Amino acid sequence: MGATIKVGMADLNVCKAPNSITTLGLGSCIGIAVYDPVTKVGGLAHVMLPDSTRMKNNSNIAKFADTGIEELIKRVTAAGASKNRLVAKIAGGARMFEVSGLSGVGNIGAKNAEASKKKLRQLGIRLIAEDTGLNYGRTVVLDCNNGDFLIKSVGKANKVI
Repeated sequence: MGATIKVGMADLNVCKAPNSITTLGLGSCIGIAVYDPVTKVGGLAHVMLPDSTRMKNNSNIAKFADTGIEELIKRVTAAGASKNRLVAKIAGGARMFEVSGLSGVGNIGAKNAEASKKKLRQLGIRLIAEDTGLNYGRTVVLDCNNGDFLIKSVGKANKVI
């Protein structure tokens, strides 16, 4: 087992076997893992918001699904992954806070998940698994040896997608 690379909130990074890459505490945020099974190069982004075009101060490209996924693909291909072999898995997008009345306001998690899927489709990256929604946080680990995406949640059994 290699090293584990940590990705913070509104951040992204690249990983190669035998290493793995993780991000902690995904609530309404989405963890997007991409992986090339041949070169065993992967990457992980921790995005907080769906759309950079709606914000004035959007200098942090990793914060948004649209720009973060583009940058993630750029970096993993620069590290040796082939774009047409990449597969994606996503987790997170929980509804962490119930907002009475205006239901659309509280569900940033669902918007993040939808924006992530839309961007992957636009870039031609196949989404092969997801664990999104519900009302609990997740910690995720992408194993670059085999592409397994481990999802850990407090009080729940670990699962691999």
